[in-house]
Amino acid sequence: MPEILEIYSPFILDSTVTFEEIVPDEVSFWERIQGIMAELPYLVCEIDGRIGGYAYASGYRGRASYRWTKEVSVYIHPDFYRKRVGEALYTSMNEMVRYQGIADLLAIITMPNESSVAFHEHCGYRKCGEFTNVGYKMNQWLNVGWFELFLQDETQAPRDRILKLNEIIGLPVFQEAIQKGLRKLSY
Repeated sequence: MPEILEIYSPFILDSTVTFEEIVPDEVSFWERIQGIMAELPYLVCEIDGRIGGYAYASGYRGRASYRWTKEVSVYIHPDFYRKRVGEALYTSMNEMVRYQGIADLLAIITMPNESSVAFHEHCGYRKCGEFTNVGYKMNQWLNVGWFELFLQDETQAPRDRILKLNEIIGLPVFQEAIQKGLRKLSY
């Protein structure tokens, strides 16, 4: 867990990628991870004993009709850029949440951020909007772009009940999702 926080900390302290401004302590960060994993995937990619990156899906708004939509995030250690770690993580996560019954994924990207935009578009996301001056960090007002990926058949009603992560962990679909992501890695 400290390695995950080591990946995230520079994004907090040295960039506008996240709007978080204070590095969380390990206990509160672990509680955050556990809260997400009560329902959704929080995936970590380990390569040769090192954490290459992590990705997770989390809740999007509290109103009931939003329950099929989730927000996604991915953070990669600089030593693992261009090794398809992010693509591997998203591939596995997308398969898992699709099976759980999630219909729509949203990536919220501080703009401009050409590499993140290119990555998300490569993964199938499309830009659906941009909000201007919605955050202030590092002495500047910041815009955010909203990118979405719809995972289900848009002509069908969503599943009645979204499966929790622990309901799919033991199923073959879970291991298939992991393997599908692993096949994306290039290191």
